[in-house]
Amino acid sequence: MQTKLAYAQKINRLLALFLLLFIYNISSVAQKSPEENFKTCSACHTIGKGRLVGPDLKGITEKFEEEWLIKFIQSSQTMVKNGDERAVKIFEEYKIPMPDNNLSEDEVRALLEYIKNYDPNAVAQTKPAVKANPNFLENNFSYLPKNTKGIFYISIVLLLLSIFDLAVTKFLKKAVAIHIMIIGSTVFLISMVVYQEAVNLGRYQGYEPDQPIAFSHKVHAGENKIDCQYCHSGAMESKRSGIPSANVCLNCHTVIKSGTNTGTKEIAKIYKAIDEGKAIEWVKVHNLPDHVYFSHAQHVNAGKMDCTECHGDVANMGRIQQVNDLSMGWCLDCHRKKQVDFDNKYYSNQFKKYHEEIANGHRKGVTVAEIGGQDCAKCHY
Repeated sequence: MQTKLAYAQKINRLLALFLLLFIYNISSVAQKSPEENFKTCSACHTIGKGRLVGPDLKGITEKFEEEWLIKFIQSSQTMVKNGDERAVKIFEEYKIPMPDNNLSEDEVRALLEYIKNYDPNAVAQTKPAVKANPNFLENNFSYLPKNTKGIFYISIVLLLLSIFDLAVTKFLKKAVAIHIMIIGSTVFLISMVVYQEAVNLGRYQGYEPDQPIAFSHKVHAGENKIDCQYCHSGAMESKRSGIPSANVCLNCHTVIKSGTNTGTKEIAKIYKAIDEGKAIEWVKVHNLPDHVYFSHAQHVNAGKMDCTECHGDVANMGRIQQVNDLSMGWCLDCHRKKQVDFDNKYYSNQFKKYHEEIANGHRKGVTVAEIGGQDCAKCHY
């Protein structure tokens, strides 16, 4: 009996130790490392590799004081709206607003320190190349700190053991309180993971897959100034912008048979596809959930939007990447700010109230949201 009691006490101590570690790791879940936080920034910024969608961040801590940088990183648009001279100048230069960040001041300071001390050579030596399609264990729960992932899986096992002991074996009768704490803590962590996974469902910000041909938008759209709609001809009149066929590629490449960066190797793949009668299987980069309706024609034709507003500075991208998260909140934020061309004949006999308010000087313009741009049925029907 004493042996069993001593054994139970040891188990209790072990469970208590685990619980302390568990609570410690839960407290660290919300705190991502500076490197992980910069992964979000890297969709629009580089450190020492030149301008992307936003400015190169190398030397940024020397150009601006820390207090200003913290406020700007947390909410640049708030500073723009408040008339901050430097924030307005940056916004006018790059045109695309930087999304707000929910980083604490300490997290921003750590991020700035990471940028200041960034060594690309050290990163190249210590970090393996990112795969376009990582497997489940590499990619899942990427928002959790590394030391929390193991605790998460172990907690699932202990949760099941605790429930089994409480309901069936009842071996550790005096450990009921610890069982309940483990169950409660694990349920909390699982709920947080489920919530975050639900929020991330269908979002692919930063997605930059390998393509069957090493096509460079920087060479085609940037250096050679080829208009987006030459290749994506459906954007003006169709729901989808479309992917050009190999025949469209040959409009130029019947003459140009050697690429700027890749020689003849990649262009030869176009000829091979045509000779074999096979379509080039390009990988779609910008994806929306199946329950979302989006029309390129409505935005490009009627809305007069530039491609960069959604797709970023494509003319300076080698391999294409999804820059914005394309979430519902991101779309609605645009609809609430973007003004429609109210002089368009389409609106001439509609929204008379708005026309009168503009004529009387009571209104400067009309946003997309005010003419139905935030109605649920517009995108989900």
